[in-house]
Amino acid sequence: MPDKKTKSPYELLRSKAILSILDGDTQFGEIDDVKISMPYLSGPIIVDISQQFGLSATYGWSGGAQSRWAYLDDLIVHCIANNRGGDLLSYLFFKQQFEEKLRGKSPEQIDDIYNHITNTIIEQINGALYFGGNKLVISNKKFFIVPINGTVEITAPAVKNIDRDYIKDISDRAMQDVVSKNYDSAITKSRTLLEEVFCYVIEKKNETPSGSGDIGKLYKQVKDLYNMHTDKDIDRRINSLLSGLEKIVLSIAEMRNSNSDAHGVGNRRINIAEHHARLLVNSAMTMAEFVLSIGSKTQQNDALS
Repeated sequence: MPDKKTKSPYELLRSKAILSILDGDTQFGEIDDVKISMPYLSGPIIVDISQQFGLSATYGWSGGAQSRWAYLDDLIVHCIANNRGGDLLSYLFFKQQFEEKLRGKSPEQIDDIYNHITNTIIEQINGALYFGGNKLVISNKKFFIVPINGTVEITAPAVKNIDRDYIKDISDRAMQDVVSKNYDSAITKSRTLLEEVFCYVIEKKNETPSGSGDIGKLYKQVKDLYNMHTDKDIDRRINSLLSGLEKIVLSIAEMRNSNSDAHGVGNRRINIAEHHARLLVNSAMTMAEFVLSIGSKTQQNDALS
């Protein structure tokens, strides 16, 4: 945790009042029969989000689980330590997270209700921050906590350097999860690895990754940017291989959605064996290395042209 001299403004999110807003406990009326609140975050969902942000959290299904606010507080502390406080807020406020609340509404209603809910939530959070002299602001789709009279200074973030050592490190940690029979965490790390590599090569093309949280959409963007589509002039075996790689991406995305704590409980939960988990981790590593190689080769060719 940052010391007092370098205390992050995102520490202010750790107050009980703001935690209860962010986890969906606090409501502020209704609009078109939709409760004005953040999406309700159950303990398993918060644990799932924690794993996506690299925090090794587990849910005590057999007892010993923490309260929801405690799980969320742990996640905020982790994000602060890794300079990702704003990223967490962006994730929580992302429109896709409100899908369950807004299901059944028309596209126009979805936009209107989503904007009303998020604006109301931000106003309420700012009410909690006001007496401390701070406010929550959005700039370029990013969230910042600044002094009330302050402004946000935007600097272009450096693209995280992702290389084969990085891929191997994540894969090794995912395999350690497999050995520990923590398959949910292994699946999460595998999916996160693919998402990070896809975003990395997309940003190297000076493009903005689309479909946040949807690795299928991200992979399609990678294919378009790097011309990875099957080609009738290429050996059919290469085309078959490319098609197989795409199936790996889709399978990992589907496994991740079906098997995670956040989306599958009780009889709906899919149990996988250790050899399946190993296959998934190794497949994600192979796919990540392949896409990274494509990106690196293209950058080298661009530099020579």
